[in-house]
Amino acid sequence: MSDAATGQNGSQPARPRITGWFHRLIARPSFQTWASHFPLTRGIARREGAEMFDLVSGFVQSQVLMAIVELRILHDLMGGSRSAAGLARDAGMMPDRMEILLQAAAALSLIRRRKDGRFVLARKGAALLGVPGLEAMILHHRAFYRDLEDPVALLRGEVDTELANFWPYVFGARGLVDPKITQTYSDLMADSQALVAQDTLRMVDFSDVNCLMDVGGGSGTFALAVAQAYPKPDLRVFDLPDVVPGALARFEAAGQGGRLAVHGGSFRSDSLPQGADAISLIRVLYDHSDDTVRGLLSKIFDSLPPGGRLIVSEPMSGGAAPERAGDVYFAFYTMAMRTGKTRSSAEIARLCTHAGFVDCKTPPPLRPFVTSVVSCVKPR
Repeated sequence: MSDAATGQNGSQPARPRITGWFHRLIARPSFQTWASHFPLTRGIARREGAEMFDLVSGFVQSQVLMAIVELRILHDLMGGSRSAAGLARDAGMMPDRMEILLQAAAALSLIRRRKDGRFVLARKGAALLGVPGLEAMILHHRAFYRDLEDPVALLRGEVDTELANFWPYVFGARGLVDPKITQTYSDLMADSQALVAQDTLRMVDFSDVNCLMDVGGGSGTFALAVAQAYPKPDLRVFDLPDVVPGALARFEAAGQGGRLAVHGGSFRSDSLPQGADAISLIRVLYDHSDDTVRGLLSKIFDSLPPGGRLIVSEPMSGGAAPERAGDVYFAFYTMAMRTGKTRSSAEIARLCTHAGFVDCKTPPPLRPFVTSVVSCVKPR
């Protein structure tokens, strides 16, 4: 190893020593005070201070969002401006408490306070209402909040999490799941799947596909999006027997009933049907352990013909470049489910390569907080 890497006398590298000194300097309260007043650094110090406070107060912001959604404040403001007193009366709440909530929502740019003291919907609030399934997901977060109450216990695996009980058939349960839970799961997945389908179709071309099978395809949201975008391919959905009837109903309602075939089964224990020249996994792998994923990818490889394609689409870790959606939200969500984990595109590509696939591609994600894609091919 060269002197440049180790230091001229074989000592430890100089760069880590300099970095360590710099971090110790930044950590000094006296330095922070100086930096916040010095003209060349005060802008940076104040911006980083605000970002730090956002981290500290983030849990309160999420609970403000929960209250706004539960009380349907944004819906109420769609009809025009409202006073705090009027909204409080509708919500069965004291006006001063509603004022606090509305002020907080305005600070989060969900609503806007007018000069006359009344409140109106802001652009961000309107956008929230326009995202399918987002309100349902926010309300669903009650269970996630409780699972995160003691994050260290969660990380140590000491929490019997509610999310694991909410998604019981992720673990392979068959015939034991309350139909109401199945319907809740299917509705939540279908609503939130629309954005995933939009971004996936913008990143992947299905024009040369003759038959696409969506494994773990639930009630057919992604398969229907493909059907509506491409007139050529036949569509199949493979999922648990309690789930797939919803896909048939969805296709029939959209006038596409003749293009869909459903197959009920568990990819854990059942073989996959033959005949599709492309298979999609939309938000499937991150629900499962590496062993389950390896088994599934092996079955997919065996079921595809030479030249067949595999498309994986789900939120992913940033890997060497960590990012918030995959490495904060989805990483802890899947941990609370107790069965899966978020993986980087490189990790997914390695798993696919191990199963025999080649030519793995990872197009730049349009919105990493919605989904990322890895596509591979079975050798000819």
